[in-house]
Amino acid sequence: MAKGAVNLGVCPITLVVVGAVLSHRFVGTDFAQAGAAENVLGVAAYDGTDEATTIDTLGVVSVEAGAAVAAGALIETDASGRGITRTAGPIVARALEAAGAAGDLIQCILIPN
Repeated sequence: MAKGAVNLGVCPITLVVVGAVLSHRFVGTDFAQAGAAENVLGVAAYDGTDEATTIDTLGVVSVEAGAAVAAGALIETDASGRGITRTAGPIVARALEAAGAAGDLIQCILIPN
C-alpha cells in the first residue's frame, strides 16, 4: 500500500471549524485544529477556515505524521494536530504503516476517544 493513498472513512461529518484546519490533521472537540495530547473528533478531509469542513470520525484515513512513527504504534496528537507516537495523551488512532519523518502521510485507523 502506498503511504497515505486511501481514505476509508466510514462516518464523515460536516461541521463549521474554528480557525484554520489543515487536511490530514486531527480536529479537536472544540472544532479547531487539535493541539498536543487532545481528545479529537476525527481527521479533517479538507482544509478549511471558519467554514463547513468534512471530518472523518471512524475508519482508515490518511494522517500527517508529526515525527517518525512505527507501523502499529498508538497515536496521539502533537501541538499542530499531527499524529505522533503516544507517550501520555489520549489514544486517537493506530498507525497501519510507518512514517519516516514529520510531514509523511500514513494510513491510520481512528480510535474514538
